Amino acid sequence: MKKSIKIVSLLLALIMCFGLAACGSQEGTAPETPASEAPVEEKVEEPVAKDTLVYGSGDYTRINPALDEHGEINVLLFDGLTDHDGDGKVIPRLAETWDYDDQSYTYTFHLRSDVKWHDGKPFTADDVAFTYGIIMDPENGSENAPNYEDVKEIAVIDEHTVSFRLEAPNSAFLDYMTMSILPKHLLEGENMQESEFFRKPVGTGPYKLDEWDAGQAIVLKRNEDYFAGVAKIPTIIFKIVPEYTVRALQLQTGELDLAQVTPKDSVSFENDDKHIVYDMTTADYRGILYNFANPFWQKNADIIPAISYAIDKQAILDAVVLGKGIVGYSPIQRNIYNYENVEHYDYNPEKAVEILEKVGCEKDSEGFWCRDGQRLSFTINAHATDQVRIDMAQIAVQQLREIGLDVNAAVPPEGIDWGGQECCIIGWGSPFDADDHTYKVFGTDKGANYSGYSNELVDKYLTEARRTDDPDKRAEAYANFQKALADNPAYTFFCYIDALYVADKDLKGIDTSTVLGHHGVGIFWNVCDWTF
Repeated sequence: MKKSIKIVSLLLALIMCFGLAACGSQEGTAPETPASEAPVEEKVEEPVAKDTLVYGSGDYTRINPALDEHGEINVLLFDGLTDHDGDGKVIPRLAETWDYDDQSYTYTFHLRSDVKWHDGKPFTADDVAFTYGIIMDPENGSENAPNYEDVKEIAVIDEHTVSFRLEAPNSAFLDYMTMSILPKHLLEGENMQESEFFRKPVGTGPYKLDEWDAGQAIVLKRNEDYFAGVAKIPTIIFKIVPEYTVRALQLQTGELDLAQVTPKDSVSFENDDKHIVYDMTTADYRGILYNFANPFWQKNADIIPAISYAIDKQAILDAVVLGKGIVGYSPIQRNIYNYENVEHYDYNPEKAVEILEKVGCEKDSEGFWCRDGQRLSFTINAHATDQVRIDMAQIAVQQLREIGLDVNAAVPPEGIDWGGQECCIIGWGSPFDADDHTYKVFGTDKGANYSGYSNELVDKYLTEARRTDDPDKRAEAYANFQKALADNPAYTFFCYIDALYVADKDLKGIDTSTVLGHHGVGIFWNVCDWTF
């Protein structure tokens, strides 16, 4: 009974207190502070660091680094035997050291013994041999296979030692050892194109897959046992936002902390005190890829120089990416082996007309060029989710129509039909060894040669360049490669474009000095050091 009375009394007292406070508010007055009492200092709480980074990403249907490339997420989940630092130089990763025998062309890698897969199983040399076996197996159709076509034997010497014997020197081999290693114990016997593993990947990297909501988000949690040091940000969410304009909107609303945006969208963030715009140099070029398997180009490849002269590259660079980049003329223009004294195909519409007349073309009554009674007409495709490529295609069409070529632009909703199209806006590039994205892109029948281009001189000089580590000999070979490519163009080069990233101003650690690759991939190279 006494206990009940005490509780009732306490409740009445509290009600009276709240009533007095409410009345005070209604009267517009505040209780006076007695002169004898010093004002209480308001406690200022320290800001709490964010524990989640939300990144605006393109979509993924699978995460398969052995067969696909340019997946930004790969470096967070997986490691290679080697890695690249911020200067693009090769450094150790899963391999602590390596030896090279220049008599037998054999690399021997000595692996770390403290590495575990995300499922707790130990990483071993068997995983290395298994991964490269996947890539080199023609049945798997890996576009990375040309990088390893020199490998004649892979030998597991012991649990932490593996060797690669090559048939000839390959100066880019250590660069290619950055390839993500996959777990043999989870993939052996699996279909490398369709395995469920590639939607539930297990790696050795600084982050683990936690959840994948298809088409919505991929959630990564940091690997608390990461051998190279635990990442500072606990969670990274790859939020699927394919449209660049939508990314810009979600950055403004705070739904995203980091995303790559178009130069036009980046302008609205330049004087924004909540964000930082990172203008990143890339080895990422754009241009027209011609499908030489298509009957039109089998007959009319000799007009490609005319097309190249008819393109005002500077106008495309200025209009589409607001000058964020440089005019392009070579696939290794941002490499130490670039050769400046090659034909640039600078804008010269008069020269374009001269070439068309020289190969026997004539204009019809409507002012369009014809050959053998047929109008020279073709379509330039662009990816539906890439507004930059769409804009480039449309401007190129306008410029080509100005000299009398019947050209159209298209955005196939079902995606680009590489084998059936006439041409498209291509993007390639690599900030690393000059062999990368030249040998496999322009070499006859190589894995990433989507144009079907074939040139004996190009093949010869690319092979010479990869067969020597003498800088002078490589420079000569790459100069000859670029001259041969310019004489018989595979592409019409437009420009190299910068990668514009917008980030929450509190996100620290992004390195602006590193050169990024195709699609601006590479920004996460030092993600373990990032903080909020």
